[in-house]
Amino acid sequence: MRYILRAVTGTGAPEVRTLEDVDRIAQAAAAEFLSSTGEALRNAPTAAVALSGGSTPRKLYALLASDDFRGRVRWPRIHFFFGDERHVGPEDAESNYRMAAETMLSRVPVPPENVHRIRAEDPSAEAAARSYEREIEEHFRLAPGQFPRFDLALLGLGTDGHTASLFPGTKGLSETRRRAVSNWIGKLDTERITLTAPTFNAAAEVVFLVCGDDKSAPLKSVLEGAYEPTQLPAQLIRPGAGRLLWLADRAAASRLRLPAGGTQ
Repeated sequence: MRYILRAVTGTGAPEVRTLEDVDRIAQAAAAEFLSSTGEALRNAPTAAVALSGGSTPRKLYALLASDDFRGRVRWPRIHFFFGDERHVGPEDAESNYRMAAETMLSRVPVPPENVHRIRAEDPSAEAAARSYEREIEEHFRLAPGQFPRFDLALLGLGTDGHTASLFPGTKGLSETRRRAVSNWIGKLDTERITLTAPTFNAAAEVVFLVCGDDKSAPLKSVLEGAYEPTQLPAQLIRPGAGRLLWLADRAAASRLRLPAGGTQ
């Protein structure tokens, strides 16, 4: 089932689709991936996707690399970026890049030069963020002050309302000019590197993947509560000229004021 919410703020209203479980979410997200990249490649030689970490995207990546989908994706023409990264090396078990590489990128014909990972092994998270900004600038051929237009950006939702590595109360929430920043997460006692809200909001399509009963309260607050982005950073994501789609399983959507109907 899908329905349109009122706009929390800004110009557009997010679309919310409620599905039965994580497998159905992965299937719906894979269809969005094919649609978004296919549309982009009808109008340009390459497409660009920003990947997310987490358990739900893992299901999606494995599906895209499966026999059912692998041959339907024009892998050599798609460039892959990352929405955020932990301050660890690419071999670390916590690395978003490692997860994406193991579940998808190493199993499909993506040229190595099409994978743009965050060099989070740099001892300075700030230096890693600056380096990633330059890589984005060069790939998209951006002028000063411009933001990249990803054809698709994938995101998740934390139990505290965070998305990517934009956590409640952190300095990265107030960034309006930079494309990527290092962001100190006090409660985790660590630095992370993340794309900024304006970068996500410049995308042609943003898709949130949300699963589990522990996400039901933050999902309701983000979509139906007061606009408080310092406490609920996911509320910052509202593309100005793009589509915003939330894919939630039955458990995560259980508290939403859904219209009468069922789930997919």
